[in-house]
Amino acid sequence: MTHPTAARFRAVVEKGDLDALEELFTPDVRLYSPVKFTPFEGRPMVLGLFGVLVRTFEDFRYVGSFAGESRTSSDGAEAESAVLLFRTTVNGKEIHGIDLLHFDEQGLIKEFTVMVRPQSAVQALGQAVYAGLVAEGLAPAPGADAV
Repeated sequence: MTHPTAARFRAVVEKGDLDALEELFTPDVRLYSPVKFTPFEGRPMVLGLFGVLVRTFEDFRYVGSFAGESRTSSDGAEAESAVLLFRTTVNGKEIHGIDLLHFDEQGLIKEFTVMVRPQSAVQALGQAVYAGLVAEGLAPAPGADAV
């Protein structure tokens, strides 16, 4: 059986209703991305990233789910968890991936890890997401700190 928040998250993402995402995340949510070593931290940054992802992904769809418990990356605590399997395309590259969701005691998403394959798709995703983050003002432009 899928966790209720995972089911709501899936429905919201599939509808592209970004406004409804905010109520599903803790204020200090962490998102671990396959294209960035450190996590995206905090609800505003994670919501901004989701805005970029929705515009970047082509034909995004969830294709399965699993529920259980696993340790979080941030504090190593056992937490209710769900895995949502997805397929999408970025710049002509087909991506297979999973979203690993960890929930807090109130059922909100406190940690979110995205894993994708193959490597060429990870590179295409990284380039597209970085360009989107720069366009949204959520990441510095290349060479912006060189003066």
